Amino acid sequence: MRAFSYHIPTQIEFGNGAIARLPEFVKALGGSRVLVVGDPGVQRVGLIDRVQAILTGASIFNAVYADVESDPATRSVDEGTVHGKANGCDLVVGIGGGSALDTAKAIGLMLVNDGNIKDYVGIGKVPRAGAPVIAVPTTAGTGSELTIWSVLSDKVAKAKISVGSALNCPAIALLDPELTLSLPPQITAATGMDALTHALESYVNTATQPISEAMSDQAMTLIARSLSKAVADGSDVEARGDMLLASTIAAMAFNSTRLGLVHAFAMPLGAKFGIPHGLVNAIMLPEVMRFNHLANPRKFARIAEIFGEKTAGLSVEEAAALSVSAIEKLKLDVGITAKLSNFGVTEGRFDEIVDEAMLSGNVPVNPRQPTNDDMKALLRAELV
Repeated sequence: MRAFSYHIPTQIEFGNGAIARLPEFVKALGGSRVLVVGDPGVQRVGLIDRVQAILTGASIFNAVYADVESDPATRSVDEGTVHGKANGCDLVVGIGGGSALDTAKAIGLMLVNDGNIKDYVGIGKVPRAGAPVIAVPTTAGTGSELTIWSVLSDKVAKAKISVGSALNCPAIALLDPELTLSLPPQITAATGMDALTHALESYVNTATQPISEAMSDQAMTLIARSLSKAVADGSDVEARGDMLLASTIAAMAFNSTRLGLVHAFAMPLGAKFGIPHGLVNAIMLPEVMRFNHLANPRKFARIAEIFGEKTAGLSVEEAAALSVSAIEKLKLDVGITAKLSNFGVTEGRFDEIVDEAMLSGNVPVNPRQPTNDDMKALLRAELV
C-alpha cells in the first residue's frame, strides 16, 4: 500500500435545529463581532434574519454582507472584506450554498491577509490563517463547508479561479437539515448530483486511499437511499439529513484526493456558458463513467451494487458497465434531462473548452487518461 496523508481541520456539528447553537460556537472560537455572509436568495427566505436574531439574542454584534452572486466574482470577496473590516469583524458566518460559503471563506482569509484574493490563486499560497469561519450549508452538494477550496469567477476573463489551502477550511461546519427543507426540487436534484459526483470521482480516481474510499462509499450509499426521496418530498427531514451528511462526507473524501474529468469539464463549461455547477456535473457524469469504467472495473462494479443493480453471476466488467445505466436512471428519476446544447454549447467551442479542461489538476488523477479527441467525444455525446 502506497503512503498517503489525510488531514481535516474542520469541526463538524450535525443535528436538527443545530443553528440555535451558533452563539455557543462563536464564543468558543473567541469571536465577538460577526460578519454574516450570504446571498440574496438566502436573505429573501429569511435565513439571514434568523441568524441575526440568534446572534443578537445572545448579545453578539453582527453585520451582514448578502450580495454574493451565483458563481461568485472576486468583487464579492472584495466588498465583503471592506464591509467586515469597517465593522471590526473578527469571525465570519457563511450561510447558503457553495457560492456563499466559498465567498465567506475567502473573506475570512482577507480579513487578516494582505493584498487581494487573486494573489492567492492556486494551492498553498495563503501565508496566514484568516478570521475563523463557521459554515452553515443550506444546500446538500458542494461540501464547501469543509473543503480547502474557494472557487470564484473572474468575470472579465470568463474563467473560474480557485484558492486552495488548509488555512481556507472553516473552523466549524454547522449542519442543520432543517435549513434545507425549503430547497426546491430542481436544486435538490442538481446539488445532490454534485455530491454524488464528488463521491464517485474521488472513489475511482488514482489518488484514492483507504480513508477517502470508505467515506466515498458511505456518501454514495446515503445518496442512493435518499436523493430521490428528498427530490420527491422536500419535507422528508430524514432524507434531507442523509443528503446533507452525504455532501459533507463526500467533501471529506475529495478534499485529499481531487476528482476527475467531470470536474475538469465543469470549470470551463460553468465559466463560459453559465451552467450551474451541479447541473453540469449531472450532464457529464454518465458519459465520463462510460469512458472510465473499464479502467477501474472493481470500483465501478461496487457503484452498480450501491445503486441497486443486480450484479450476481456477472463478470466484474459486466457489473461495472451497469454503474453507468444506474446513474442514468437516477438522473431521470430526479428530473434531470438537460443537455449541453440547452446552454448554447456548440461543437465550434469544443477546442477552447477542452484546452482549459486539460489544464485541470483533476485530469492527471482520472482513472483513464484522455486525449483531446477523447474529450471532444465526451462533449459531443452530451451535446444534444
